[in-house]
Amino acid sequence: MNRIISIALTIVCIAGVPAKEIFAATKPAPKKKETRKMTYTDKVAELHTTAGEIDIRFFPDVAPNHVKNFIDLAQQGFYNGTKFHRVIPGFMIQGGDPNTKGSDVNSWGMGGSGKNVSAEFSTVSHKRGIVSMARANDPNSASSQFFIVVKDSPFLDRQYTVFGQVTKGMDVADKIVNAPHGANDRPNSPTTITKVVIRDAKADEKGPTPK
Repeated sequence: MNRIISIALTIVCIAGVPAKEIFAATKPAPKKKETRKMTYTDKVAELHTTAGEIDIRFFPDVAPNHVKNFIDLAQQGFYNGTKFHRVIPGFMIQGGDPNTKGSDVNSWGMGGSGKNVSAEFSTVSHKRGIVSMARANDPNSASSQFFIVVKDSPFLDRQYTVFGQVTKGMDVADKIVNAPHGANDRPNSPTTITKVVIRDAKADEKGPTPK
């Protein structure tokens, strides 16, 4: 038997093809790893902060790119350690600036993810609890900063992109907005987002996007 194998190897080598390659070719191909594609429907973001938890449900039907942008950044840990750097009682709280991880308060409010998202204005009104994207003068300059309105603010409608709504924790938002603050609406002791957890929405967190 050994002699037969030896002769076979000799024939293969004479043919100009290394024997090891022939035998390697008979091995089964390695299985490809299955990758699950991320879906952005019926998702909730848990914002764990030093003031308490705020849960946000998303509206991918009216702002799909903004929802994807927020969820992708959150899953990368982008928001972890950022602060709510701007609070205006009777109006809103604003966060999501990576500059707030640093000590240079003069740079707070100026940072972003390095990527902009084009406007997705809709008919959804900025009522209490609505989550919307902050931007510069250019309507297509939204990046990572977002705000939560604590009082109905219809004057923002169709000028800023609404992409979600608070389902839990408006009492936390009220606590944040009413904290002592100074120049540039900056809180004296800013609330920090320690982490953001993206999870599937529960039954009572689902429903149609408000009109």
